[in-house]
Amino acid sequence: MKRLLLTLVIALTAVVAFAQRNVTGRVTDRASGEALIGATITVKGGNTGAITDTDGNFAITVPNDEAVLLVAYTGYESAEVAVGAQSRVDVMLDAGSTLVDEVVVIGYGKQIKSTLTGNVAKIGGENLKSMPVVSVEQAMQGQAAGVFVESVNGKVGGAMRVRVRGVGSINAGTEPLYVIDGIPIAKDARNTSGAPLNPIADLNFNDIESIEVLKDASAKAIYGARGSNGVVIITTKSGKSGRPRIELDVQGGASMPTGKREFLNAAEYIELFTEAANNSDDIDGLPYDDPDSWTEFTLGRFSRYSGFNDSWMEKVDRTDWQEEALRTGSVFNSNLSFSGGNDKVRYYASGNWGNTEGILVSNDLEKMGGRLNLDFDATSRLKVGVNLNLARTLTHQVSNDNAFSTPMQLVALSPITPKRDENGELYDRPVTIYYNGLIDVEDGSREVFTFRTIANVYGDYSFTEHLGLRVEGAGNFYNVRDDAKFGERTDNGNDSRGYGYSAFAGATDWNTNAVLHWDRDFDRHALGFDLGTELFTSEYTRTYVEGEQFPSDDFKTLEAAASITDATSTLTNYSFLSYFGRARYNFDRKYLVNISGRVDGSSRFGKDNRYAFFPAASAGWVLSEEDFLKNNSTLSFLKLRASWGVSGNADIGNFLSLGLFQAGNYNGNSTLNPEQIANPGLTWERSTETDFGIDFGLFKNRLTGEIDYYIKNTTDLLLEVPVPATSGFSTQFQNIGELQNKGIEFTLNSNNFVGKFSWTTSFNIAANKNEVKSLASGQTLIDDGSNTNVVKVGEPIGVFYGPDYAGVDPENGDALWYVNETDDNGNIINPGATTNTYDEANFVVLGSPLPDVIYGLDNTLSYAGVTLNFRFQGQAGNEIQNGAGNFMSCGACWFDNQTRDQLDRWQQAGDITDVPEARLGYGNGEQVRSSRYLSDGSYLRLKNVTLAYDFPSKIFGKTGLRDLRIYVTGTNLLTFTKYEGWDPEVTTDFLASNIIYGVDFYAAPQPKTIVAGFRVGF
Repeated sequence: MKRLLLTLVIALTAVVAFAQRNVTGRVTDRASGEALIGATITVKGGNTGAITDTDGNFAITVPNDEAVLLVAYTGYESAEVAVGAQSRVDVMLDAGSTLVDEVVVIGYGKQIKSTLTGNVAKIGGENLKSMPVVSVEQAMQGQAAGVFVESVNGKVGGAMRVRVRGVGSINAGTEPLYVIDGIPIAKDARNTSGAPLNPIADLNFNDIESIEVLKDASAKAIYGARGSNGVVIITTKSGKSGRPRIELDVQGGASMPTGKREFLNAAEYIELFTEAANNSDDIDGLPYDDPDSWTEFTLGRFSRYSGFNDSWMEKVDRTDWQEEALRTGSVFNSNLSFSGGNDKVRYYASGNWGNTEGILVSNDLEKMGGRLNLDFDATSRLKVGVNLNLARTLTHQVSNDNAFSTPMQLVALSPITPKRDENGELYDRPVTIYYNGLIDVEDGSREVFTFRTIANVYGDYSFTEHLGLRVEGAGNFYNVRDDAKFGERTDNGNDSRGYGYSAFAGATDWNTNAVLHWDRDFDRHALGFDLGTELFTSEYTRTYVEGEQFPSDDFKTLEAAASITDATSTLTNYSFLSYFGRARYNFDRKYLVNISGRVDGSSRFGKDNRYAFFPAASAGWVLSEEDFLKNNSTLSFLKLRASWGVSGNADIGNFLSLGLFQAGNYNGNSTLNPEQIANPGLTWERSTETDFGIDFGLFKNRLTGEIDYYIKNTTDLLLEVPVPATSGFSTQFQNIGELQNKGIEFTLNSNNFVGKFSWTTSFNIAANKNEVKSLASGQTLIDDGSNTNVVKVGEPIGVFYGPDYAGVDPENGDALWYVNETDDNGNIINPGATTNTYDEANFVVLGSPLPDVIYGLDNTLSYAGVTLNFRFQGQAGNEIQNGAGNFMSCGACWFDNQTRDQLDRWQQAGDITDVPEARLGYGNGEQVRSSRYLSDGSYLRLKNVTLAYDFPSKIFGKTGLRDLRIYVTGTNLLTFTKYEGWDPEVTTDFLASNIIYGVDFYAAPQPKTIVAGFRVGF
């Protein structure tokens, strides 16, 4: 009997064992296809469970074919899936509400947002697609709290400024570190002349899966010496298993300036200048005491040209030079992508071509590129892949804002000046008071070609279920060819029978890293660590040659130049060697701890301080997982977090720590001249940051948000400090001084309506206070005397500093300034006292170019296939200086055309106005360094509007179409501002630096663009 029972038990056990089997699968977001990390899978009615890995994969043992899997993920609707005879079960979950547990990319890995203890802002690729802008930074504008994005002007492909949580340095770099598919990308403009170009304008943002901005110390400290200004991680799309997908997106439209200034017409010009001449004394021998003599003097210069006669004024009195500089531009963009794969191989490939004709004459950009991303499961343990991107751009460039040849400076020409003579030739000096920049348009060219290749190869090997090693090797090859040719009549070619140059610059970056990663769950405990090393090297070369004396303007290359006037070549390089580690722990997904550290070494720093250690720590407490809040019907999610860490800034010149010599020439003999004194102790600028944050979700996470307060102190600022003259040098770069940024950020996301009619809202706002805490010993001010922006202890970087304009003396029309005399304690004596002598006015702080607040508001409404999305973006609390005010708004101080507000000038005793009496030939309050030319730079802009219709898929039948969207999109459609200039989003490109902000010097306005397009999927 016992033997029979034993036999039955053994047989039953064998049957059960035979019935049990392993099932694998992947859990993804139904809408985006994105992997869901940390989703739980359990067998219904059993105790067996599993959790998805970083790719959304899982493996679980089921008892039999009748098993049912329960799949759950925070923020998503749970699903029950019958296994049946399947060995693989892929599950797609629907978002139940605003996602709290989305996956975010962090440095060298991914993490679930609910377990994140740092501050990472995520911008999804869907928020970037189809925007009719040139660069990815423009598409980011207003979408992340605390991330300031500015186009310095409206030139196509022009430089951009991005600041994460304020301006972080005086002399070192202030841009965040950009990491594209694992490789750091430099943001240095490489073109030789003209306005600086944006080096990542070639990136196709339709290829972007997501952008993560690492903002606080805990998030960015893993990048150590390069993370002080924040880190922008750009991840491109990868293929997904399943049916192949083809998508084509085509759009086209037009653009126009967002704003124009009002200038005097011919009659007003004659009226004002006649009066100004009458108000002036004799100057330089010109008989300005005769009200008509200035006109005779000006017109007399025109008599040198054929076609001049007494009636000539009547024919040319309507020249609108602003209309000659600005035009209606055009936009065309196209993008074609292929994606798909199976369990072993996944692919994403794309190609793009676009052409943007700018709103400035002769300024346009063409770009094209291609991408191939491959992922291959070589074995059950080894995954390999490659990301390859090729891009080419051609920019027809214009001069920087300070050149007479830049189109915007055409507005300085008077409206009584003709554009062409009777033979159709463009007039130039002496007919025009300044160079006619249209000659550059017709007889000159600047072509900037850029070629970029980014390649990344990786291998990821799993030693066990929990332990793996990822190795990456990447290269960034960026080449710029800058060719220019100027005809004999151009400003550059004048007196030299034509002039030209050709430059070639090449940057080669190599980046390799290896990261050992281990993650394991122990019941209610989860533990993980990363250990890694990274090597980055960069080499930059440049060759330049210029020549003149061309046989004719038809010759465009330097081969035809009779005289080669200059030639040079340069080579520079730098490198980083790094070791880093990170450990994370959470208990029951309630108590979270993260610790990281990185050791960086750089060739840029002195031999005594070549290496530095950058630690960080953070913690979080998910209160909503506690018993006292777990079933709260209102509060769905609540997490408190705090972080502290140190990061560095290594974005400086490559050889500032070394003693340098400059090669020279003396009587035909080569020489070496001392140029820079060595500083072997030169080291990193260090930022120590503390952050306190709250993440919350209400009403089943239909309303979610974040609140953060941070304070960041940057020490060891890199400054040029005076040294004793006995050293043979005047200054030396040293680490000295301190800077602080502190502020608060608030983000709110809401699902206002869910269902057939849906409405979502996202709002972010951030306030930042920037303050210079200290400079070199005994130093309180850095002021080169040429700009209104200065560095002053106790004030923000770049604060405006100069005499305070007090208006006009109503008795005599003189410009007035406040004296602002102070006592020994800095208190103003006799407030309100004024003077009509500029040099008697004391300098005071006039305002800050840095905004107190930046914000963005995004809304998306959808019903029956119709979607309306609109985003507002803006800033407040900053001032803008009209740096050209002493030319264009100076009451006819010289022959430049004037803005129409100058008609409000003082004319007789008793007049109350802010515009002084017009006086030709010398100044009356025209000093640009004063508050006269400052105005409020706050603005609110309707940044983007898209109206789209998605056709229902059922109408396509067997046509092979999956989806079709038609849309109309507009950017910069409305701007609300008190700023008096062309556009409030401005910093002139020839002065842009860490100190110079908010200065408008003939800067082109931003383009207002409207496009129509379609997106079709197969």
